[in-house]
Amino acid sequence: MKDSAIHLVLQAGLVVKSVLIILLFFSIVSWAIIFFKHRYFSRANRETEQFLRLYRSTKDPKDLYNTTRSLTISPAANLFRAVYSEKTHNEKIEIKRLLKRYGALESAKLERYLSFLATTGSTTPFIGLFGTVWGIMNSFRGIGVSGAASIAVVAPGIAEALIATAAGLAAAIPAVITYNYYLSMSRRIIINMEDFSEELLNFFTEEKNEIH
Repeated sequence: MKDSAIHLVLQAGLVVKSVLIILLFFSIVSWAIIFFKHRYFSRANRETEQFLRLYRSTKDPKDLYNTTRSLTISPAANLFRAVYSEKTHNEKIEIKRLLKRYGALESAKLERYLSFLATTGSTTPFIGLFGTVWGIMNSFRGIGVSGAASIAVVAPGIAEALIATAAGLAAAIPAVITYNYYLSMSRRIIINMEDFSEELLNFFTEEKNEIH
């Protein structure tokens, strides 16, 4: 159709097309991250619940380690296995150091790729605004060339401007919403993991006392 959005995009100038391609890249990568993090957090929560059930019922660290080796996404399970496999002594200060170190690594995993969503949400509206300004400039240029301000003269530039604006918002809005949602979810998991770290510290310390 002559007046369709696709037709307007195809008729846009090189600069606006470049802007739209950049916005399309941000949008595609953002949606890929959104779907990936949805699956990641869902699996992390599911595996954590499974691990905690095993942890409450199994007090032998070695059995728990072997049983939960398949739980590779759960931050709590990964924290337990990392500390258990690396600790060479059962000194409380060493265990605390390992818990802090691997807790930070798990926190980084939870927040991985979220910075791209934040970048998309903050920059794509301005990229779209650049296309908007350029489209309006084309409209004024057309008026200057033709010497008249008819609809036929200004419509192409205005259409470019509106499409760039819409594309910028279309890329930014989902990125901002999901960034805030996933950041809140990751922080909630991190808080639970930090609480569990205190429990693990007591768990490994009690293991030391039982050995002695």
